[in-house]
Amino acid sequence: MARTLLIALLLPVCAAAQTTATTTLSVTVATAATISIDNPTTALTSSTTWGDYTGTTTGSVQMRTSKTGGAGSVTVQITSAFASGGPSVSDLTYTCTVAEDSDATACSGSVAASDTSGTSVLTMGADGHTADSGDSFSVDWSLDNLPSYTPGSYSATATFTVSAT
Repeated sequence: MARTLLIALLLPVCAAAQTTATTTLSVTVATAATISIDNPTTALTSSTTWGDYTGTTTGSVQMRTSKTGGAGSVTVQITSAFASGGPSVSDLTYTCTVAEDSDATACSGSVAASDTSGTSVLTMGADGHTADSGDSFSVDWSLDNLPSYTPGSYSATATFTVSAT
């Protein structure tokens, strides 16, 4: 007679187990500002013999300011003046525009350009911010066309600076 031996292995029954863990995501968002200029050379031209030389510089600014006491600005300074015999920085003025839906305010009226300090292009108050893609702005230059200029080509460098607190 054959005997069959059945060995049963008893394995513990494992219940499904699940645990969770968490983390807190923390970020400190700082004030920030960047600027770009669309046209690195702005030609000033006149449509008449003695009409002012005019041209437009366009750019974009991204900025956010502190909720309390914050402020932001874009300024422009002539950091390299026209050569001797040509126009003078004192003959140069500009007006400004900024994107219509911006928290920023464009300069007011005609502004005299300066080679000694930055002059206002736009300002922004506390808790201000631009669009995520930036706000466009433009500076419309006007240079007196005076008979005293010596004929020739002249250039000056306008340096734009952005800041936010």
